[in-house]
Amino acid sequence: MTEQREASEDAVMTRIGQAVMLLHGGDREEARNRFALLWSEIGEAGDPLHRCTLAHYMADTQDDPCDELAWDLRALSAADGLSEERLARHQEALAVRAFYPALHLNLATDYAKLHRRQAARVHLDLARAATDALGDDGYGTGVRAAIDRLERSLGAP
Repeated sequence: MTEQREASEDAVMTRIGQAVMLLHGGDREEARNRFALLWSEIGEAGDPLHRCTLAHYMADTQDDPCDELAWDLRALSAADGLSEERLARHQEALAVRAFYPALHLNLATDYAKLHRRQAARVHLDLARAATDALGDDGYGTGVRAAIDRLERSLGAP
């Protein structure tokens, strides 16, 4: 029964990945539609990894900054409920704490778009404080660079 559940969990991550490919390919509307369908299946009480991953990418499909913020807040909330054990079943090398720099960066960006500088600064500081969890790879370098860019665009505190 556990193997069947894990295969089902992998199927959800595969479907999320397929929608992410659509998003990265430029089809935001179809990606948004697929994410919405998956969210209706997963629900607010579903697997935290599924909710975090889906909400993280669903935010990128939104046209309204308030909607983007709402999805990014869902992603952060789901990450807070994600265990290392659950994450390791998906990808052993990942650590939950490595999610936080990008999650807080996204929230800082959302708040900046909404002209809420103080909230943007709070999440930018949280993103920077969490960067020790990032590797010295392309992803980590990219997140650090995005933090620096947003910090420069926000100017002095």
